[in-house]
Amino acid sequence: LLKGARPMSLRSLDPVAVKLTNDVVLHYVREGRRDAPTVVMIHGAMGDWRAWEPQWDAFIEHFDCISYSRRYSHPNPNALNSRDHSAIIDAEDLGLLMDALDVERAILLGSSYGGFTALAFAVQSPDRVAAVVSVEAPMMRYNEPHPDRLAVLRAFEQVSSDPARALFESGADEQAIRVLTGGIVGQPPEDIPDEVMTHRMINLRAAKSLAISTDEFPMLDRAKVAALTMPVMLISGADTAPVHAVTFKSVAEAMPQARTLIVSDAGHTVTRHQPDIFNTSVQDFLREHGLSDSLAAADGKAALAAQR
Repeated sequence: LLKGARPMSLRSLDPVAVKLTNDVVLHYVREGRRDAPTVVMIHGAMGDWRAWEPQWDAFIEHFDCISYSRRYSHPNPNALNSRDHSAIIDAEDLGLLMDALDVERAILLGSSYGGFTALAFAVQSPDRVAAVVSVEAPMMRYNEPHPDRLAVLRAFEQVSSDPARALFESGADEQAIRVLTGGIVGQPPEDIPDEVMTHRMINLRAAKSLAISTDEFPMLDRAKVAALTMPVMLISGADTAPVHAVTFKSVAEAMPQARTLIVSDAGHTVTRHQPDIFNTSVQDFLREHGLSDSLAAADGKAALAAQR
């Protein structure tokens, strides 16, 4: 590469391994402006550090960006020998990762289970979170006070999470991944494309760690979630599966202080379905809360150019 040049994409980077003080090994990549606020990107249940490809270039221009693989995702070597994994534990890992990388405070971007992890960490360590952007966090138990929404959750469990758990227990891992993916994205399992299945199978342990967990969707204290004072943005896709739509509504109602955004022509993975809208909306939100000097400066330059 020429001096000052960078690899062409997030996927072209080589993730670095770091061993946390709890002996968990996580892989991460880091690029961007070290003089700017740190953004930590947290992928979903069956993803890894590469999930933020559509966001990477847009954010490293203005932020110090970290994308990492959660405990059981590729290429982390951690053995799956527990049945108690959850967003609570992922949040504890996140805090230790920030310690290891000398990050005192960060903006958290999380998609799906990563959004759940971000909110869990905000509850655990609110002083270390500058802002949270959470895309369809599967905080399923927030549906329990609403009989109609609870019925949607139970239907999801019957066709997706319950059979996936049974398949994992029987050793039918590939079919378990197919059933679980179908439930998450709202498609028949047999319609999941081969390229999606290939990526999901790479992150088999991550999916299994949650499917066999005794508390896959732990309850975050409602009072603490409602009391979070940092800027919070909750995002959902207008075409998402019913279980995510009702859960998003329940979480949003529990967080009246949060900004909400529903993105048209997007399903569960808004970051991939509508990356330009996601990137622009999130950066506008962060700019509004004074969390990026370079974004504000870019606005000023654009305004000046328009006047000429």
